[in-house]
Amino acid sequence: MKIAHLQIKPANFASNHIMKKIFLFVGTRPEAIKMAPVFKELKKSDKADVRLIATGQHKEMLAQALADFHLQPDINMQVMSAGQTLAGLSARLFEQADNLLKEEKPDVVLVQGDTTTVQVVSLCAFYHRIPVGHIEAGLRSHNMQAPFPEELNRRVTALASTWHFAPTELSRQNLLNEGVPDNAILVTGNTVIDALLWMRNEVIRENPPLPPAIEQALATDHPVILVTGHRRENFGAGFRQICQALLEIAGKYPDAKLVYPVHLNPNVRNDVMRLLGNTPNILLEDPLSYKPFIRLMNACHLILTDSGGIQEEGPSLGKPVLIMRDVTERPEGIEAGVNKLVGTDTARIIDEVSALLSDKAAYARMAMAQNPYGDGKASERIAQFLQSRL
Repeated sequence: MKIAHLQIKPANFASNHIMKKIFLFVGTRPEAIKMAPVFKELKKSDKADVRLIATGQHKEMLAQALADFHLQPDINMQVMSAGQTLAGLSARLFEQADNLLKEEKPDVVLVQGDTTTVQVVSLCAFYHRIPVGHIEAGLRSHNMQAPFPEELNRRVTALASTWHFAPTELSRQNLLNEGVPDNAILVTGNTVIDALLWMRNEVIRENPPLPPAIEQALATDHPVILVTGHRRENFGAGFRQICQALLEIAGKYPDAKLVYPVHLNPNVRNDVMRLLGNTPNILLEDPLSYKPFIRLMNACHLILTDSGGIQEEGPSLGKPVLIMRDVTERPEGIEAGVNKLVGTDTARIIDEVSALLSDKAAYARMAMAQNPYGDGKASERIAQFLQSRL
């Protein structure tokens, strides 16, 4: 192989018929979680050589997520370096993905979501005239600055894709509005629900351990508020406002525990540790692997997040989700009443959390609303679609 910085495991080819190569690319923890059930479903077939490619965009967290699904990548790309810009990451991804596709010549490339990995790999595959299937296609905030740069990544990927696996009817309509042919779109539900339901069963069987401070918090009758935050557009002032809100909530509700697994990105970590590190009922932890995180999400009272996938996972577990963003590419949850946008405004976050902690009717309205994001069979639909075209 002439591909720099790649570690490749040999593939198992069947000798009695021609195998089609399907390459699934993942770069970050959310991609790994949402692609894992697709990979598992495709591996059931003996008609394809299915390989998992890790670009390593979030190296440690990516490996952690894959391990929870008992998966290891077939190919590891090393694309990250300290302090790397988006342009620098893109340049390394273009070079390595281009070399890999040229050498391996897969028949299909699958990407998931909205990361730099997704945009670059889809373009490289397009340049090599390799069909691209985009999982979680058609989500739009209609604001190129939020989420940044994910909105751009999704739109570029749509232009390069052959098949668009849309999670909802609204996502399908977004694609139709952009000129994507109807016969190139399949509404599947979101694969994150497949992953969640699979992992919830694992959690029920194993009850994975959590850090001692979280175990102690869950052992009480007091509410646990799960907090996650990593969104690039919230760096700086946004995170400082979020931290101020968490401080005031902790003071207003001293019996509550705010559990915050802090993202490894120093743009997040530095502010959070500095501003929240000495508050007794705010528990700052390292990122959790997916299995214990699902246990925590299932046990918490409500969720504060700027994440995308948690907007879908939380409602599936009956948890109200307050979204610390000004816009979302997942408006279905807002319309259904399972999610609510609160932005990064300190007073708004405090007010909305207070309402859910003090008003049982307001809590029930969100917790009991119907989740619009899928039935756990999205991966099966994607696999059947691809198998019909191989």
